[in-house]
Amino acid sequence: MINSEIYEHFHPDERAFVDRASEWVERAAEWHELKRTDFLDPRQAFIVTTLVNRHPDAALRLDGGYTGAERQRAIIAPDYRPLDEEPIGISVLSVHTGDRSQLELDHGDYMGAILGLGIKRDRIGDIHVHEDGCHCLVADEIADYLNIHLRQVHRVHVLTDILPQSELRTAVPELEEMNFTVASLRLDGISSDVYRISRAKIVDPIRAGRCRVNWKVVEDPSKLLKAGDVVSMQGLGRFKVLDVEGMTKKGRIRVKVGKFI
Repeated sequence: MINSEIYEHFHPDERAFVDRASEWVERAAEWHELKRTDFLDPRQAFIVTTLVNRHPDAALRLDGGYTGAERQRAIIAPDYRPLDEEPIGISVLSVHTGDRSQLELDHGDYMGAILGLGIKRDRIGDIHVHEDGCHCLVADEIADYLNIHLRQVHRVHVLTDILPQSELRTAVPELEEMNFTVASLRLDGISSDVYRISRAKIVDPIRAGRCRVNWKVVEDPSKLLKAGDVVSMQGLGRFKVLDVEGMTKKGRIRVKVGKFI
C-alpha cells in the first residue's frame, strides 16, 4: 500500500496516476511481475522514477525509442531481473505525404489524424515532422492497425510503413525566439508577453489548472520561472525559457523565450 505521505509531494490531480504507478511498483517488487507501461510524459516518468527509487526491490527502465525522447515507455520489474534486453515495444510509423507541394502539415495535424482513428494519446510517443511526412513513435500494439487504417491527414492522402528504429529520422522542434524585458520572472508576467494576452486574463487559465510548468500543474500565477523551464498553456501552446540575460539600466530583467511552432 502507498504511504499517504507521498501524496504531499504531488499535485492533487496527479493522485490517480500516483496510485496506478504505486500498484505497478508494488506488483513488481512483491509479486515479481513485469509491467510495460504506455508512453509517459516527463512528469509521469518522474513520478514513476520517484516511486521505484523508494522501493529497494523494484527496478526501472525508461525508453522512448531514441536518445533524448520526451515521451517514454517504462518497464518496471523486480530488481533482480535484467531489463536491457527486454523489448520496449516501440515501433516507428513512417507517414509519407508524397507531393511536397501539398498543404503543409504540422504536429497537430498528424496527432489529430491518429486520435481520430480511436487511438488513445498514451499509445503515441514523439512525432517528428518532416517536409515529406513524419516519423511517429507508437506502441507496438497499435502499429499494424495504424499502418492499415491511417490514409488521410487533414485532407492530405498519405502512405504509411513500419520502419526499424535504426531508420528513425528525428527532427529538432522549431522555436520562435522572443526577447523582452519583465519586472520579475513571474509565470503570469512572462506568459502574458509570450501569448500576447493581458496579465489580468492570463491569470484565469493558470488558476483553473490549465497551465503546466515542466509538465506539472501549476495554479500559482506568481510562480517564478528560470532558464530551462517549459511552460504549456492549454489552448495556447507552449514555450521554453531559453535564457535570463541580466538587468537593464531601469532594473528590468531581460528574458529570451522560445515559443514552440
